[in-house]
Amino acid sequence: MSYLALARKWRPRQFADVVGQGPVVQALRHALDHDRLHPAILLTGTRGVGKTTLARIVAKGLNCSEGVSGTPCGVCDSCREIDEGRAVDMLEIDAASHTGVENIREVIENAQYSPARSRYKVYLIDEVHMLSRGAFNALLKTLEEPPPHVKFILATTDPQKLPITILSRCLQFGLRRMTVALIQAQLLQLVTAENVVADAGALRAIARAADGSMRDALSLLDQTIAFASGEALTEAAVDTLIGNVGRSALWPVLDALLADDRPGVAAQFARLEALSPDYAALADELVAVLQRLAVVQLLPDARTEADEAELLSLSERVHPEQVQVLYQIAVAGRRDLQWAPEPRLGFEMTLLRMLAFQIDDAPAPPGGTAAGGGSGSRSGSGQPRGGAAADTRSASAPATTASGVPNTPPPAAETASGSAGVLAQRWRLLVERLPIDGFVKGLARNCVLREQGGADWQLELTVSAQYLLKPDRVEALQNAVVETHGEPVRLVMAVAEAELDDVPAQLDAADVRAQQAEAEAAVTRDPVVASFTQQFGARVRAGSIQPPAPPSVH
Repeated sequence: MSYLALARKWRPRQFADVVGQGPVVQALRHALDHDRLHPAILLTGTRGVGKTTLARIVAKGLNCSEGVSGTPCGVCDSCREIDEGRAVDMLEIDAASHTGVENIREVIENAQYSPARSRYKVYLIDEVHMLSRGAFNALLKTLEEPPPHVKFILATTDPQKLPITILSRCLQFGLRRMTVALIQAQLLQLVTAENVVADAGALRAIARAADGSMRDALSLLDQTIAFASGEALTEAAVDTLIGNVGRSALWPVLDALLADDRPGVAAQFARLEALSPDYAALADELVAVLQRLAVVQLLPDARTEADEAELLSLSERVHPEQVQVLYQIAVAGRRDLQWAPEPRLGFEMTLLRMLAFQIDDAPAPPGGTAAGGGSGSRSGSGQPRGGAAADTRSASAPATTASGVPNTPPPAAETASGSAGVLAQRWRLLVERLPIDGFVKGLARNCVLREQGGADWQLELTVSAQYLLKPDRVEALQNAVVETHGEPVRLVMAVAEAELDDVPAQLDAADVRAQQAEAEAAVTRDPVVASFTQQFGARVRAGSIQPPAPPSVH
């Protein structure tokens, strides 16, 4: 006897064997049990999710020798003939190769005759969206009012291409894509029944590669068993077979990026190129890893046994906010991959963007430690990225960590140079005149002048903006202050223990809120508005009010 492929050998024979399609199975089973099956059914869904399988089970339920039922016996002649594909009253038509009007006319003519042996004549038209417009028009009347002994089951992967006149005459059931977990669980049962040894990683790799299709998963499993030739199935074997480098290739890349190990990143580029991966699939995998990393960090209860140890390790070393940045870069890189001269160049550029966006300088995640085990530092990242930078400490300044961030801020008391409020306003006005932008301007707008003693200016940075504190940015800010102020200045920066409400960014936001409140109050006081609210029960939509723009200077 010739070998039977696993996808055919393990094709479900009963509704109870179908996985992942609970609502559709329940509706069809109840319709058969109560003899209320619609004469025209449309099954939609991606490839390999069970459209043809469900159509055959429905046909068995209609023609079973024991009567119409949602649980056909499976052993009578009618059921066995349908399972084996030789039932004369179950006609499967491939619309991709029978697209013309003459093919549909033949179906319509034959439908008038009674079934040869069974209770119903069942027509399964697969990939029905491939029919021509004329064929659809020829089918309309018969589809709406078929003979009492005829049932039509249409199947398609692209229901959007069907005319609305066809859709309105059918009872439509949408079949879902299979989840990775569901496919993996089904594969585990199958390999157990087949006496095949396979590790969880191999089954998970097959499930991911199947992309929601159970049939594709079974075909890949068949291929992997043949490849292993009696050996245990491993994730490495699956990756080799399908040409997927897998997640295992991404962990060293992410480690090098997070450690700011630039020679290491270059080495990873060379290693990936030697593997000749599918860079589009690798980019998809990178996005999936970062998405799962965000889930593990923000939803600890969502962790599963399937989460790799490397993923859990990363979750303790990367701040959740930084993961969001990396994810956005990865998604944009995947989208732009098609426009790159070569996929390799596009993927490498995505990693370089991650490197350029200072991914190693985010604050340590809550409850976790940095990769190097130190406070606020990472292994392999002992030197700042910006090269030479301004000295941000003075002899009397607080002690700093390895990253140059002070442990404690200087006192924010009144000084000989003026009160804290005067200094804050002085700094705010100065920042507006400084020739800076980008991160440097963000740094200036989130700190405040606390003490102005000669050439040394003591600045305090609000705690939420400490990620902006870089030696090269402090140097750029200092140079701008010197240029604008006209005298030598040395900036000494410290991080506050809490949020500051007198930094320029907060003062500007307070002014905007005050202006908005005044504008809303002015509208509310307006006599015309008051008249409308009293006479017509109208109300003012606060979000529609904007403060007047300042007069332009010509």
